Amino acid sequence: MRVNIFDARLAWQLLNGVFAVYKPPGVHVKKVRQTLMAHLCRDLNSMKVRPPINHVYIEGETNKPMTVSVGPSYADHILVVGPRYQHEDLKLTSSNYLGSDASGILLCGVNSGNRIVHKIRESRPTSFYKIKGTLGQATDTFFITGKIIEKSSYKHVKRIMIDRICASMQSSHQKKMFELCGVDMQSQAAYELATKGPIRPADNNIPMIYAIKCIDFNSPEFTLEVVSINESLQYLQSLIHEIGIELHTTATCTQVQCFKYGLFDIQLALLKKYWNLENILENMKLCKNFINKNKFIMRQENPSLVKPNLQVDGVVQYTKQVPKQVDHKVE
Repeated sequence: MRVNIFDARLAWQLLNGVFAVYKPPGVHVKKVRQTLMAHLCRDLNSMKVRPPINHVYIEGETNKPMTVSVGPSYADHILVVGPRYQHEDLKLTSSNYLGSDASGILLCGVNSGNRIVHKIRESRPTSFYKIKGTLGQATDTFFITGKIIEKSSYKHVKRIMIDRICASMQSSHQKKMFELCGVDMQSQAAYELATKGPIRPADNNIPMIYAIKCIDFNSPEFTLEVVSINESLQYLQSLIHEIGIELHTTATCTQVQCFKYGLFDIQLALLKKYWNLENILENMKLCKNFINKNKFIMRQENPSLVKPNLQVDGVVQYTKQVPKQVDHKVE
């Protein structure tokens, strides 16, 4: 149930938390941040703001009794100092980073919510992407907006070929995952980690793919679903290029969408037309309830991503993280 707020000072006190927005493609994250701050300041200044502070006026001749009066100070008037709420007053950051060509959910924190998004970022949750590509051409930037540098035939490509390449990529990344976990492959600790499913790499700069599969193929267009960590936009775009090479043709990425970040689904994100104070406060309330029910989002005590043998319909649920301490000592 929504409560209408007319006092800007009360709204400012409530503007502390985490909310999710949908970042459109072709827009930089800095531009999204500036737009959000501009909309919040606009809505706050449209409410009932603090009046100018009072100033004591002493008037009259010094050799005669003077008059003392109290009135609003012009030094604190909004026409002199500007609007009550400005961009410099807000502290707004995001937990995940999406490149300018990518779209999807962007988890943001405002004011005291910056500490929460920092903890979520440090916990390194997995990201879920839908990546679309087209066969038959290659660009210098691996994206459709780049300059076409090569064209090739793609009539021989079948979906089963893409499925085999995706399975091979997933298998190689899972093998590399245990090599980069920071423990000896022949130790008891490595065995215990392997029994608990996929784990996070020890190095935050190394991208890791936990799952990749083709969910749609309509030549020359195809769509991949990728579950990864420590990824970048250029790395995801290069995956399409590598798949094209493995198919003995060329391929270019046409769309990258992050539809899930950790446990935060894209259905929770606000579209651009809803980027206003009222909807952001409502979304902040939903995110707060969501975080309170999943405390482990802000602090990961387990290097593994899933419980042992935790599967639903034969598919491993990579988002079911378990806040249970793991003993890394070798017995």
